[in-house]
Amino acid sequence: MSFNALVVRKGDDGKTSAAVEQVELDQLPAGEVVVAVEYSTVNYKDGLCIGPGGGLVRDYPHVPGIDLAGTVESSEDDRYKPGDKVVLTGWRVGENRWGGYAQKARVKADHLVPLPDGLTTRQAMAVGTAGFTAMLAVMALEDHGLEPSKGEVLVTGAAGGVGSVATAILAKRGYQVAGVTGRPETADYLKDLGATKIVAREEINETVKRPLEAETWAGCVDAVGGAMLARVLGQMQYGASVAAVGLAGGAGLPATVIPFLLRGVNLLGIDSVMQPYDNRLRAWKRIAEDLPMDKLEAMVQPATLADLPKLGADILGGQVRGRVVVDTNV
Repeated sequence: MSFNALVVRKGDDGKTSAAVEQVELDQLPAGEVVVAVEYSTVNYKDGLCIGPGGGLVRDYPHVPGIDLAGTVESSEDDRYKPGDKVVLTGWRVGENRWGGYAQKARVKADHLVPLPDGLTTRQAMAVGTAGFTAMLAVMALEDHGLEPSKGEVLVTGAAGGVGSVATAILAKRGYQVAGVTGRPETADYLKDLGATKIVAREEINETVKRPLEAETWAGCVDAVGGAMLARVLGQMQYGASVAAVGLAGGAGLPATVIPFLLRGVNLLGIDSVMQPYDNRLRAWKRIAEDLPMDKLEAMVQPATLADLPKLGADILGGQVRGRVVVDTNV
């Protein structure tokens, strides 16, 4: 039985190309569960895998897509049965294993979680890895004492996938959210998600000589890293935490240890790829409870498999706002 998939191939010249092709079921990798994929999404890693350099992919041909949601078609694992709705994010699916940019996927049962009550497969992919990471960041900040009464929470890269969902979740939970963006045209979008303040990127995007500035932020979800993260660390309130989720501004951290030693600031690393099963369930349950679905819908940009080559380039160039939901069956 053949079905549609976005296949990335590598030519003899070392260049890659991506196009929708017909794939047979027996071409799928080994796994216990076959999922009829309904929706996927677009993340920065997907852009790397689709792009001309091939990014994170080692073996070709390859089907990218680090996220998928759909219905179990067949299962050799007792935890899942035909008809079950499931979600998959992480585990390097879409990188070193074929992923969700196809109408069918064969995956390891350990990599799946049941679709939480209250979410559709489309909504789950509007969330995707970006939203899942945002929820992990909010959970980590609250586990370290953040609460609305403490003050403003900063979200860097606020108009991106992680930032958009983090802004909406925090606002629903009663926080005052300051959203950092380098795109002035996204200000109204961020305010609609619940941001109470817009901070221009240039105001906070460079290091300063002073290791400490005024204690401004009660918490921070940082999707940028680099010089911006270094600057933010010196602006945190005493005992506050920063959840680091990305490196759009670079992997280096030109900072000092002073904020950690004199203000007890916590830098919390957020990994969404290898999260244990129980914490995945906890995060998805919180997403269903704490993410306003009307705000989620406002973030969505619909797409098809055929749109993915362009969208992969767009997300690498910082041109994708909110969340892309890919209908694999259109």
